[in-house]
Amino acid sequence: MKNYLVIGHSSGIGEAISQQLSTNNFIIGTYYKKQPTHNNININSHHLNVLDGNIDLSYLPEKLDGLIYCPGAINLKPFARIKPDDFIEDYKLQVLGAIKIIQQCLPNLKNAENPSIVLFSTVAVQTGFNFHSIVSSSKGAIEGLTKALAAEFAPKIRVNCIAPSITNTPLASSILNTPEKIDANAQRHPLKRVGQVEDIANAAIFLLQQANWITGQILHVDGGMNSIKS
Repeated sequence: MKNYLVIGHSSGIGEAISQQLSTNNFIIGTYYKKQPTHNNININSHHLNVLDGNIDLSYLPEKLDGLIYCPGAINLKPFARIKPDDFIEDYKLQVLGAIKIIQQCLPNLKNAENPSIVLFSTVAVQTGFNFHSIVSSSKGAIEGLTKALAAEFAPKIRVNCIAPSITNTPLASSILNTPEKIDANAQRHPLKRVGQVEDIANAAIFLLQQANWITGQILHVDGGMNSIKS
């Protein structure tokens, strides 16, 4: 049995990853606002706000085989209406939160045989979209962090990142809240559908457990949007 820490496991992609991993592994999951309702005894839930100044992860096991950082935000605004503080607050959640968690988990990860870190970006970093300056800035930093840490932690710890396109999660509910919006977003992708949480969770499980010769990569799970013109 392996030990995995899923930051933000109570809904969406984090929940799907936790459920897939929990069959034969011990999952430590964190939540902020929504208390999870999982009945699986292999998921040990803890309240955590990654924006807190002091984060207590003393409950972690001595050995940690994988870390998945899922918290994110989709703040879409015209650039002219964005305040500098909006960028700072988003960066605190998406980048500084990940940094604080990784730094605390390093001793536990180093005790594992083949540890892995999975972070999350967005297709909008490499493919420019209107009104995405906040999220693209933060996730661009995550992609840079992924490559830098992969170099620094090699050969002991693998570090990779998934860059999804729009995925049907609670986080994207305001964008996909009608059948018409879902269809319109689906048609923008070469594969003509929006992402499902299982699509992203499957990629995360691959990077955690099967991708033993992969590190420093940005894996685009985006229905072909980043690389294909349809």
